[in-house]
Amino acid sequence: MKEIWIIGMGRFGRLAAGRLAKIHPRHHLVLVDPDRNHLRQGRGPRRTLEPMDGVSFLDRRLNPENAPDWIIPALPVHLAARWCLARLGKYGLRPVDIPSGMDDLVPHPMRDPAGPVYVSHADFICPDDCAEPATICTVTRKKRRADMFDLLGSIRMSGFLSLTVRSFQLAPGVGGYRPRQLFGLLKQVEQHKEKYLLSTACRCHGVITGLEYI
Repeated sequence: MKEIWIIGMGRFGRLAAGRLAKIHPRHHLVLVDPDRNHLRQGRGPRRTLEPMDGVSFLDRRLNPENAPDWIIPALPVHLAARWCLARLGKYGLRPVDIPSGMDDLVPHPMRDPAGPVYVSHADFICPDDCAEPATICTVTRKKRRADMFDLLGSIRMSGFLSLTVRSFQLAPGVGGYRPRQLFGLLKQVEQHKEKYLLSTACRCHGVITGLEYI
């Protein structure tokens, strides 16, 4: 039986749980959220409810010997970056501001006051059940410029190394990554004391966090 961790049980986490349960009724879903009311809305067969902060859960529970098949980030923070900080903060890793020049290199940048930069090929609200076609946009029917994970991975900004985790679609509007992708990312950040532009992205959307060692 496959196991999927859904980190965050707000609207998108609940959509993810419902759609995955229909497509993969035999998979085991682990639902994580500090809000017990959110968790209760996700109750169902083959589900485990974990009332815990998502970043803390991933930091404490994720290890190579006991890993799920997929992780779905469905919380309003950049989970991959926060996980790296939780693991490596004691070695001096910390967030760093992303230079304003980044805005000229990515489509439709939106800066979060907390630090991350959100990017998207779309200048409109996408349907939450988008099938993410390989080459075209489901709304405009036009050819996509480039896959966002490739675009972000190819960014060259002085003083920064670009690292990207690709999000794969598991159900309409539901994206996730495998634990081995996170462990590979962590190994890169551990080995090279650089400044990083750490991104998570699917074909159309992404989030970038700046990290550095002090």
